[in-house]
Amino acid sequence: MRIGIVCPYDWNAPGGVQAHVRNLAEQLIAMGNYVSVLAPAEDEDNLPDYVVFAGRPVAVPYNGSVARVNFGVVSAARVWRWIKEGEFDVIHVHEAVSPTLSPLACWIAKGPIVATQHMATERSRALSASYWLGNSAMEKVDGRIAVSQKSRQTVVEHLGGDAVLIPNGVDCAAFADPEPLPGYPRNGGTLFFIGRIDEQRKGLPLLLEAMPAVIEAYPDVRLLVAGPGDVDEVRAEIDPSVAEHVEFLGLVTERDKVRAFHSADIYIAPNLGGESFGIVLLEALASGTTVLASDLEAFRLVLEEGRDGALFSTGDAAALAAGVRELLADPARRQQLAADGLVRAKQFDWATVVRDIMRVYESVVTPGVPVQADLSEQLLGRWARRAKVDD
Repeated sequence: MRIGIVCPYDWNAPGGVQAHVRNLAEQLIAMGNYVSVLAPAEDEDNLPDYVVFAGRPVAVPYNGSVARVNFGVVSAARVWRWIKEGEFDVIHVHEAVSPTLSPLACWIAKGPIVATQHMATERSRALSASYWLGNSAMEKVDGRIAVSQKSRQTVVEHLGGDAVLIPNGVDCAAFADPEPLPGYPRNGGTLFFIGRIDEQRKGLPLLLEAMPAVIEAYPDVRLLVAGPGDVDEVRAEIDPSVAEHVEFLGLVTERDKVRAFHSADIYIAPNLGGESFGIVLLEALASGTTVLASDLEAFRLVLEEGRDGALFSTGDAAALAAGVRELLADPARRQQLAADGLVRAKQFDWATVVRDIMRVYESVVTPGVPVQADLSEQLLGRWARRAKVDD
């Protein structure tokens, strides 16, 4: 099968949607399918062979975060060319209701389209403002997928219709390598955080607020912090007594992310909201790392209400510190949570998830009839046709 996948966010930036698209593409390729991913990217030179560069992204505030996306007539021209040259049997877009390449692909494509909804929100100004955009794109969609019950609820309440529930996947084999980072073997005192360090909802400030109470009880504790953002700016705001216990790793490779998980005794997810699933929790579980997470609904579902990882009250620094101290004091509990978490992660292995997604593709594909690029009925058609000549 020839499959075109649209990744709406900067391929080079860490994120659950990007990780999902990358793993899905590689699983589909391993099954013998032809896959092409269209994605914006800050770094055009280091893209995998299966990724087609869609231009450099711009930062747009969206859903309590800052998304790095592409949108506009030049982007529409690139989408048109990619669809025309791809001769795809099906196109799979992600976050079709966001102002990104995804609705452009829905508008331009004529043929089988599958859309996956990742975002989950009960009330969203962004969704309200882009109601027409989202609905006009979703009208073209033949198969709908939601990665969680919350994101499925968003589809039903905001967009109408329903979606097949297929959760995010994790490549358990990729996280099984036990090699830690140099100098950081699991020794009962290493914590790990990964996420945008300058994005409030990812919770790093809350974790740093909790650190003095942890350090008081465990003076040798170390915190590894990975993720993009201005390290100097964040470091300048940390009390020196805490800063000496923190090492910033910056934007890490996938390989070093795995090694960081295997260096940590506890992976901490102090997120404050806006999470529909929590793929990074599965990655930690697949690494055999004990997880301590805020008790967001999405995280509780992944961790089975605390059976496969510990939880603390969202936004409560004191509760976070207490949770860390309790886990560091109890190696047996950490070991049991890690073992249970590994079993839980295997329930979401991509080998299972990709088969479910393939069944959705097969339900909408018409053999021998490829997706076409059609701008004739689109509002942006006149300008996009001109842009494709000039681009």
